[in-house]
Amino acid sequence: MTETILKMQKKVKRYLDKDRYDHTIGVMHTAGCLAMRYGADLEKALIAGLLHDCAKCVPSAEKIKLCERNHIEISEAEYQNPGLLHAKLGAFFARKKYEIENEEILRSIESHTTGRPNMSLLDKIIYIADYIEPGRDVAPNLPEVRALAFVDLDACLYRILEDTLAYLEKKGATVDPATEETFLYYKNLKNSDSEKEDKN
Repeated sequence: MTETILKMQKKVKRYLDKDRYDHTIGVMHTAGCLAMRYGADLEKALIAGLLHDCAKCVPSAEKIKLCERNHIEISEAEYQNPGLLHAKLGAFFARKKYEIENEEILRSIESHTTGRPNMSLLDKIIYIADYIEPGRDVAPNLPEVRALAFVDLDACLYRILEDTLAYLEKKGATVDPATEETFLYYKNLKNSDSEKEDKN
């Protein structure tokens, strides 16, 4: 790893509790593995993985205040569940505190919780790495999802979104419209691919 990333790692550690820091390192390494598998930029993947949760441990009320003060848009679902704001706020912190200017890295941090339609390769890598990193043990269907991540990123992304929505529905939790929008986008993409295969 570069000296820049190692310095960033020390700084991030100061702002996260132990469990969140351990998760962050897991995501960083998993993102690196996926980047190597799919030919993405390794350094960008490591940096995005390292910084994806840099705003996670900010208290909920403070997250809302910081977003309002810095003109970061807050959805109704995010007001109801301020924990979701850590992605948008994390992208803001990455730019301001960690001097990240690369838009691809910032976008992947911003979209790592809800996803977004037409995600870039780096977006997908960070979203999936966050879900499958080795420390995760409660997400549904983890063994299959982990295996799928190294075979077909889009299929893995769709599976994660499908499982996440089913899990949230079962819990009766609020679903961010952005997650539903992302799911529908990749569902349509999957159906479109299936139709093409049928025609062939």
